[in-house]
Amino acid sequence: MDNNATKESWKTRLYAFLQNLGKSFMFPIATLSAMGILVGIGSAFTVPSMVERLPFLKIPIVSAIFNFMNTVGSFGFTYLPAMFAMAIPFGLARRNKGVGAIAAFAGYIALNLGINFMLKMRHQLVSPAKMSAAGQANVLGIQSLEMGVLGGILVGLITYYLLEKFQEIKLPDAFSFFGGIRFVPIISVILESLIGLIIPFIWPTFQAGIVGLGHLIQRAGVFGPFLYGIALSILKLMGLHHILLAMVRFTDAGGTAVVGGKTINGALNIFYAQLNAGVPISHRATAFLSQGFMPTFMFGLPAICLAIYVTARPENRQRIKGLLVSATLVAFVSGISEPTEYLFLFIAPFLYVFHTIMQGLSLSVMMILGACMGNTDGGVLDWILFGILQPHSKWWILIPVGAVWFAIYFFFFRWYILKKNVKTPGREDAGDVVMTQHAGIYDPKVILEALGGADNIVSLDNCVTRLRLEVKDPNKLDEDKLKQSGALAVMKAEKSVQIVYGAQVQSVKDGVEKEMGNSAIIG
Repeated sequence: MDNNATKESWKTRLYAFLQNLGKSFMFPIATLSAMGILVGIGSAFTVPSMVERLPFLKIPIVSAIFNFMNTVGSFGFTYLPAMFAMAIPFGLARRNKGVGAIAAFAGYIALNLGINFMLKMRHQLVSPAKMSAAGQANVLGIQSLEMGVLGGILVGLITYYLLEKFQEIKLPDAFSFFGGIRFVPIISVILESLIGLIIPFIWPTFQAGIVGLGHLIQRAGVFGPFLYGIALSILKLMGLHHILLAMVRFTDAGGTAVVGGKTINGALNIFYAQLNAGVPISHRATAFLSQGFMPTFMFGLPAICLAIYVTARPENRQRIKGLLVSATLVAFVSGISEPTEYLFLFIAPFLYVFHTIMQGLSLSVMMILGACMGNTDGGVLDWILFGILQPHSKWWILIPVGAVWFAIYFFFFRWYILKKNVKTPGREDAGDVVMTQHAGIYDPKVILEALGGADNIVSLDNCVTRLRLEVKDPNKLDEDKLKQSGALAVMKAEKSVQIVYGAQVQSVKDGVEKEMGNSAIIG
């Protein structure tokens, strides 16, 4: 009995760790997405065809502004591995997050210095012209191996471990100044520089495995994006989809291309590099990016909301209108799907299976038709910035595909809801807890009370749409009250809890934290 409990506890801890790891990836990914908008605008108004079409773009100050936007936007692409290294301990640690980030940055530099030292000792450093072919790169001014974000992830995980282990270390009196949190950057630099000495011996084998995975995905042709879309939809249920997103976007698993004489790995990295360089965009790269999600996010999800509205009881439609309009706008503009998905996921899992297959088909269809639009979100902003404003993007393909997707989603969901009498919002039986928009929604006092009070919360954080918690006693959660407060879904894995609030989750988390602080003061 104890062994089973221990095993279950280990599984739960691993699951919680992977969830938090995926959440940590959102820091650099969100920054990169924002910087991508700058690249999209800057590149759109500096390409020769656009300059010829709009003569005012030839004015030096106007041209300089858009080139500056392009330059600043490339920040995320250039320093992404270091950002991943810093984001992981910052996102995973419960205390001294800033110390973890600083230690990770120092450790990342030390790792590459160690790699550089060993390459020099083995006479493997090559000239700048041959670095790309040799798998080497200039990393923060250090000639090292091109490990991409995997190098940053490795450093981030090691630094997080060191932070948790040594942040309270006590040293002898003569060295006490270097104890506690000051010891963490020190041990990070020492240990990760030593790991850097080992990396040149093991990296080629590890890299070959990733390249093999990338070739497997690429050789799958139109089935590659299809399987990718399905995998993301399944992993999203567990909050682990960000890990797969990062692998395909930033490593060899998402493809490899040579841009401007430099080898670039990862679908999103390739897209940004080609966009910046003003060269033709790779259809193989964009097949895994936002173009494939646009039919689903911009057309399919709004169609689901419309189907839910028309199948609701007439007297309930006004009550649910705000909820559905909010979910539609978030999906259409920002490409955030959870507020719509959690309207039907738990009451009609078959509809989620249908939605998953349609999402996979969406990626494959857009690839087959030759669309060439990148970035991360799949909403209307991506369509405008990386489609309409970009040459050769075939942005217009989305219109007929989107119309078909809207019709398929609407008629299938309407048919299934009515046939199976699915209790989507507006169709609940008397006495059921209902989801709606009302004056008291997202009330932090109500939410904290429903969570069992401040004393029941061990840790509190959030990702794009979910409140993520660890609680002392999950039985103290009042799920009905949480849903009345605006929660779309509550998921528990022992003491790890996820509560889906949609786009307002950041304000929910901030409000609950404030209430927890007030509770501590009163107590």
